[in-house]
Amino acid sequence: MFNFTSLQGARSESAAVQSILELDGGVKVLVDVGWDESFDLHNLKELEKQVPTLSLVLLTHATISHLGAYAHCCKHIPQFTRIPVYATTPVISLGRTLLQELYASTPLAATTISKDSLDELSYSYNSQLSSSESNILLQPPTHDEIATYFSIIHALKYSQPHQPLASPFSPPLNGLTITAHNSGSTLGGTIWHIQHGLESIVYAVDWNQGRENVYAGAAWLGGAGGGGAEVIEQLRKPTALVCSSKGATKPALPRSKRDEPLLETIQSCVANGGVVLIPVDSSARVLELAYLMEHAWRKNAVAGGKLQSAGLYLAGRSIHSTMKYARSMLEWMDERIVQEFEDVADGSKKTNGTGDGGNSGKQGGPFDFKYLKLLDRKGQVDKLLAPKANGEDSVGKVILASDSSLEWGFSRDAFRALVADPKNLLILTGLPAQPAAGNAALASTFYRWWRDAVVEQEQQGADISRTGVGADGTLIQVRGEGREAETRNALRQPLEGDDLAIYRFWLAQQRQLQDTVQTGAGTALESSLDVDDVSSESSTESEDSETHQQGKALNVATTLGRATRRKAALADEDLGANILLKKKGVYDYDVRGKTGRDAMFPHPVQRRRADDYGEFIRLEDFVKAEEREEDTRDGEPTGKNDAEANLGQKRKWADAAPNKGQGPNSDKRPKLERNASDDHDKVVVDGPLVGELDDVPDEEEDTSTGPYKLAVTTEKFTVNFNIAFIDFSGIHDKRSLHMLIPLIQPRKLILTGGGPEETDELAADLPQLVTQNPIDIFKPDIGTSVDASADTNAYTVNLAPALVKSLRWQDVGGIKIATLVGRLTVAEDSPVLDVPATVAGLTASHSVTPFHVGDLRLANLRKDLRDSGLSTEFMGEGTLLVQNAVIVRKAATAGRISVEAAGWETDTVQKVRQMVYEKLAVVGH
Repeated sequence: MFNFTSLQGARSESAAVQSILELDGGVKVLVDVGWDESFDLHNLKELEKQVPTLSLVLLTHATISHLGAYAHCCKHIPQFTRIPVYATTPVISLGRTLLQELYASTPLAATTISKDSLDELSYSYNSQLSSSESNILLQPPTHDEIATYFSIIHALKYSQPHQPLASPFSPPLNGLTITAHNSGSTLGGTIWHIQHGLESIVYAVDWNQGRENVYAGAAWLGGAGGGGAEVIEQLRKPTALVCSSKGATKPALPRSKRDEPLLETIQSCVANGGVVLIPVDSSARVLELAYLMEHAWRKNAVAGGKLQSAGLYLAGRSIHSTMKYARSMLEWMDERIVQEFEDVADGSKKTNGTGDGGNSGKQGGPFDFKYLKLLDRKGQVDKLLAPKANGEDSVGKVILASDSSLEWGFSRDAFRALVADPKNLLILTGLPAQPAAGNAALASTFYRWWRDAVVEQEQQGADISRTGVGADGTLIQVRGEGREAETRNALRQPLEGDDLAIYRFWLAQQRQLQDTVQTGAGTALESSLDVDDVSSESSTESEDSETHQQGKALNVATTLGRATRRKAALADEDLGANILLKKKGVYDYDVRGKTGRDAMFPHPVQRRRADDYGEFIRLEDFVKAEEREEDTRDGEPTGKNDAEANLGQKRKWADAAPNKGQGPNSDKRPKLERNASDDHDKVVVDGPLVGELDDVPDEEEDTSTGPYKLAVTTEKFTVNFNIAFIDFSGIHDKRSLHMLIPLIQPRKLILTGGGPEETDELAADLPQLVTQNPIDIFKPDIGTSVDASADTNAYTVNLAPALVKSLRWQDVGGIKIATLVGRLTVAEDSPVLDVPATVAGLTASHSVTPFHVGDLRLANLRKDLRDSGLSTEFMGEGTLLVQNAVIVRKAATAGRISVEAAGWETDTVQKVRQMVYEKLAVVGH
């Protein structure tokens, strides 16, 4: 059984993706917890209902549209952290930096408490407080909490089958196997293969078959350099293929025709003193653009070009962490990146030895930037774009800034500074979602302007390509010409008055719900509402007390006492029994008529944080002395050398003093070691040393945790800069979909992750391309379930012990197999069928013809042949030469074995055939 339900993404203009795969036995797999730039809680309502029935979660890409809601679910949805989550290492690492930057950049990501929830609260407690326009913000996950949420994700490698763990409330998985394959679109992006019983499901959303600068192509045909004519066996002929329809209407754009026009357009703009703004994401696709720009500047410098005189910048709050992870995960990239790194490493060795005199050693690695300057502070971006004192700035600049939506991050700040100058250029590099006009992101608005202008010119007879490239080899540009664009400004404001009272009541209700759900069960993480509590109350009261705590559950006054860790002033009656602990000079409390916890002395129990094997190990307790010195230095580039020089020496009192503004209890993050690559012994500088930007002090971070409410204002801008578009989204196009889906040969196809127009067009085109084996195509809407079960029937046959003893069992790869021919009767009035059945769960044959079962590995066969005295040699992939006379071939796709020789009566041929047969099991008579 296989039922598919789309929670987000199906036939939708939103880029967010969430899918439920329901398998036999009630096993439910959630694939992706995506969100979009609206951060609307209503889009997560159905997911919240599904959490108590989920078995495991799979994540495909480190993008907002695929895991943007992950941290929110961990913090605000009870029991979500108890569900095992699986992803590749790059998705875990880059997803962490992505969400840390998101929550640090905009309060919209924290989301507001829904009006329905507040209305229910008002009804429950007979509150007369108005909650219609409160816009109360939820507590966002902190930097450390996000790191913790991602640390519990199970990391997987490509092409390694894995049997996952199940959540505590899941039915048995019964041999469920998941395998990650390269999607080619993002670093660590995944095509999932899910095997469960007779179901073989391939989940492929947002993949890219084309080979790029950083990313290898998808694994369909064997990945980069595979070049096969058939899809690899693991992904071929699935019972169901879940594929995104995004990009089904866009034309193909080869990499050479994408990179060169982009660089030509940039060079033309900066030559005139303009500034090019390229909005990018902060984790996945930014690596492709950063690598392309850096290496373009390197080549231009060697050729004596003018690009090197233009400033090149990459701005993002977490960009240093992203690049640090990228340098440590080169093996996940295209093989040419690995080769480039090895060449640089070899050159460095020659420089230190007797090599080429040191010339090659000066060349940086793939992500050791010589021209690209990394900016992670708002002050740096503001100073970079501030007008010069003389009013002129003839030096062109190129700024890659997060986020691609222009709704948050440094790209929004850069947009404000550049929008009014017609010399400047905005280049969109993705396909923005096209929601309703009132909710469209700023990037979507500009893309719509560009698209409408191109369509209008086409209607007038102009020869214009929809790819964004003009006839002159540069990008098609659309002038702003004074049009107005509207954007939202989201600010946080402290709660006060009625809003603060409403928030306290709501927080009390959430504590009641969490305590009820988690009663008697441990959690993978501490409750998010207990983060700041020094102690919490015991949950081991008597059964009578627990009875009073459920339903409307805990006394509101007690819960308020637990929830008010912001030192807000509370009345004595609100504190309840906690008044004995929290108010000085109070030693008596009347418990007559009280129930639950108010009837007992409020004894606080320190809840020890521990995992399944004991207490958590604090890594900071085992840090080396030199590493500890590095962590506490004040950001000077010589800090490491000074620390090493001073090891073992007595420090002065002044040396031990904390940095200004960073006391022992300060939450301010330490300064990062910018401009340093941890993957090389020598320090590699990220971009040129620009003193005026490096000297910009860190902005003071707001360490308060609220509570807050959201204040949204609108702002209009007059747009005068030019707008261009080039597709760097790394998503499959029309040609790729039409070529690969017929090669994959799925029995059933489910289209999701695309707009209505794209989905309908792809569903109409495919039947004309697949004529031999027609595919059942489903295009469900959001919330609609489709039954895509395999068209097979499985039967269980009970055999008598005496019959089992008479069977001849054969060993195939650790599995026992036997063949039985008998009479199978379905019912008294049903026809009797003579069917040979294969015991041990393998497929049954409808013929009595003997056939062989098993998977023969040529490496094992070669070993046995050599042990028997025959010479063997591999002549290529899947070809083994024996005694220079016999060839054993194994087809890479179907696994078929063939033995070829000039004469079939020789002893060598007979011996090879006998060894092949010994490694296979014969089924049938």
